[in-house]
Amino acid sequence: MAWSSEILVAAIEPSTRQLGLSNAFVGVFVVAILGNAAEHATAITMAMKNRMDLSLAIAIGSSVQVALFVAPVLALASLFVGPAAMDLDFPPGLVLVVVLSVLITGQVAGDGRSDWFKGVQLLAVYLILGMAFAFLAGGSPH
Repeated sequence: MAWSSEILVAAIEPSTRQLGLSNAFVGVFVVAILGNAAEHATAITMAMKNRMDLSLAIAIGSSVQVALFVAPVLALASLFVGPAAMDLDFPPGLVLVVVLSVLITGQVAGDGRSDWFKGVQLLAVYLILGMAFAFLAGGSPH
C-alpha cells in the first residue's frame, strides 16, 4: 500500500504544481477520490442494482474507517517513521468540513429514503467544498 501511495503521489505532484493546486485541495479531494476509487465503484455498482442500503454502508463505512482508524494510526506511526511527528491539530476549516459532512450524512441517511434530488444536492455540496478548497485553502500552492 505504501509503495502504491508513493507512486500515486509521485504521479500527481507534477500535474498539481503545473495547475497551481493547493496541497489542501489535492489531499482532501484528488487523493481521496483516486485512493478510494475501488470503494466508489462498488458503491455506484450497488446503487445501480438498487441496493442503496449496501451502497450507503460502503460510502459511510469508508469515511468512518479513515476518520477513526487511519488518521490516528498514521499519527502514531509518525512517531517512529518520518522526519517529524504528525499531530492531529487540524485547521478550523478542515474541522468545519468534517462537522458539516457528519451533519449532512445524518440528514441524508436518517430518513432511510433517497431520490435523484438528494444526489444532486450532495454533488452540489461536494462541488462547493471542492471550489472552496481549490481557491481558499492552503494559501500558496506547493
